[in-house]
Amino acid sequence: MLLSIKNYWNLLPDFSLSHILLRIPLALIFIQQGLSKMPFDPAGGEAFGLPTLIWWVVAFGEVAAGVGLLLGALTTLPGLRDNYVVAVTGDLVTRFCGITMCCIATGVIWVVIRPDDLLTFVMTDYMHFSLWCGGLYFALRGNWAVTTRIKSVQ
Repeated sequence: MLLSIKNYWNLLPDFSLSHILLRIPLALIFIQQGLSKMPFDPAGGEAFGLPTLIWWVVAFGEVAAGVGLLLGALTTLPGLRDNYVVAVTGDLVTRFCGITMCCIATGVIWVVIRPDDLLTFVMTDYMHFSLWCGGLYFALRGNWAVTTRIKSVQ
């Protein structure tokens, strides 16, 4: 029985670029949200009670995190991931962008939504919860599968 399970897993195709199916929608949502704040207007932040500096960080942070997540994906392509420096840099960029996404989503949740409790928030505002979870996924995982493949070669 155990032997047949091992054979089953060996028969499944290895789609090592599956992380792109998560990256592209997540990055596009953050880029779109950041671009919707352009041209930069401090009055937009004042509507939420945010200082100009925080609003600027949010606006440009959303665009930068989305673009960075897409750039991190490029470093996982077969030609680029063979270079150790490119692979590790891409991993760090992906992790940093994931952390940035978590910070921005947390700010939105705390400042704008202000949920009464966690369960109600998760059940009613799945959009922001999903964005937060997506950012957390890339913050914790980075380009791990690609980077470990490089480490095992060296």
